[in-house]
Amino acid sequence: MAQDLRARIKAKELLIGTFIKTPAPQNVEILGQAGLDFAVVDQEHAPIGIEQMDRMALASRAAGLPLLSRRWGATRDWIAPLLDLGMAGVMVPHVMDGADAETVCDAVRFARGKRGLSPSPRAGNYGGMGGPEYREVCDASGVVMVQIEDASALDHLDEISAIEDVDMMFVGPADLSQSMQVGYPSPELDDAIMRIVAAGQKADTPIGLFVGNARQIPDWHARGVTLFVCGSDQSMLRSAATRLAAIERS
Repeated sequence: MAQDLRARIKAKELLIGTFIKTPAPQNVEILGQAGLDFAVVDQEHAPIGIEQMDRMALASRAAGLPLLSRRWGATRDWIAPLLDLGMAGVMVPHVMDGADAETVCDAVRFARGKRGLSPSPRAGNYGGMGGPEYREVCDASGVVMVQIEDASALDHLDEISAIEDVDMMFVGPADLSQSMQVGYPSPELDDAIMRIVAAGQKADTPIGLFVGNARQIPDWHARGVTLFVCGSDQSMLRSAATRLAAIERS
């Protein structure tokens, strides 16, 4: 499942997912059954801990929904435990330059020699895999998404995209607009996103983007973005509930 997601990202298939901000395995199952390509658990902006992630990782396997985590900090102390749960990969916010991106890759790829090795957790079939097989499977399947969402990162796109172990540069438009001190949306922001797309195309690195609604997807896909995180479980629930509450009552 995770290996398929990484292969599909690299093949630049059109992939559509959403953020999960509620620590509920049921939401993971619902999104998987609905047919989304993946989901990202938003540990950056939602109160979701490691034990809740464990249950959500189980649900992702049951639903066949590749699950990534987004959390602040490109460090092994949080990345490795989540990958041990069987998560498909990580999305790391505020990657500023090549050094930041290298740190993320060090935490994900065993071949770099810095990730602690134990096939005893779920990702290693609780010891069912030997060490060499575990390293090979994890390195082939683990997704590395680095978020470009700071004005200063725009000056380091070539060095970030040139790193082979970076699978995707993912644009966070809200924080990027804030960092640039421009509107969201705005022509200036669109130009910055296209700079990121161009750098990705130059290095053959896929580009992802957050969008607030699905109507934005065709336009940005035509411009070269291949993966979209659209809204969240909470925004979908709020939208449906608001429409329901707006029904006229006699």
